[in-house]
Amino acid sequence: MTSRVTIREVAKEAGVSIGTASRALNRAGRVSEKAIVAVTKAARKLGYEPDGIAQSMRTRSTGMVGLLVSDIANPLYARMITAAEATFQAAGYALLLASTHNEKSREKSLIDLFRARRVDGMVLGPCESESPEFIRQLGKSLPVVALDREFDEQTTGIQVDHFTGTLQATRHALNLGHRNIALFTPGGHLRTGVERIAGFHAAFKERGLTPLPHLIRTEKSSMNFVFSEALSLLSHAERPTAFICLGTRILAGVLQALRDSGLKIPTDASVISIGDTDLAQLYSPPITAATWDLEVVGTVAAELLLKQLDSGNKRERERVSISYQLNSRESCGPARELESATR
Repeated sequence: MTSRVTIREVAKEAGVSIGTASRALNRAGRVSEKAIVAVTKAARKLGYEPDGIAQSMRTRSTGMVGLLVSDIANPLYARMITAAEATFQAAGYALLLASTHNEKSREKSLIDLFRARRVDGMVLGPCESESPEFIRQLGKSLPVVALDREFDEQTTGIQVDHFTGTLQATRHALNLGHRNIALFTPGGHLRTGVERIAGFHAAFKERGLTPLPHLIRTEKSSMNFVFSEALSLLSHAERPTAFICLGTRILAGVLQALRDSGLKIPTDASVISIGDTDLAQLYSPPITAATWDLEVVGTVAAELLLKQLDSGNKRERERVSISYQLNSRESCGPARELESATR
């Protein structure tokens, strides 16, 4: 069995002291560029690999950060996670990732697990029973960034403007003459869901209208559930002529229900996706999407945490807001007639 190359051997090969070799490898303390080049060359030649455990004991840093989201399988998280991981990796941090499934007890267990692994900081996505106090207390023991969830002025975080985004999407449908508009969004008790529902209502209120209550659906994101619910709504006397729905399994369920009902998009029903996914882009016809820059969200969340890590105990609190944009495609058309059932 080949023995592990030591820093002593690297120092000897480079012709420097052990202290200089250590400072050169860790880019810490006073060390010349010439020494850094010599030590780096020697380390590569000998195949030196630093002892991560020993390093973490010296620096009190494991070089790991945690990220919790509700569901890793959600396509709206995939691009965000990829961008966050790239930003952390460029800064020398490894990313630990897990799903809470919107369960508070699971979130707590995962946070405890991450802390047991001595992560240097965490990014926490939406979860049931969001508590600004919980995030604030956690932030007293390690750097924390809140991701699209409720937090107060004592916490750093990033939020997407779901209110304005859904307001714009609903206005678009209303401008086409639709009045019976269905909204499918998960998490009616979460900030994301609450903001979408508020934006939906606000668009109707601007015109002195009230949306039909039975067309607002906020249960969990399950394709099977959405399919049956959408199918039921489409058989209703006051059936929706337009759908605004999260571009995940919810969108898939709505599209399946429309197809099985023999309804065509956009002739018989218009569809707007909240969030732009492969399904929305590649479906025929392509689905209009009210969306936000997912890569920017991931990058900014990572940068906010890195800034917290660099500032130590003197961490400044920041709040970043991300806006929506409407990508018009071929899934929206004028309503055949204005539904008199809307009050």
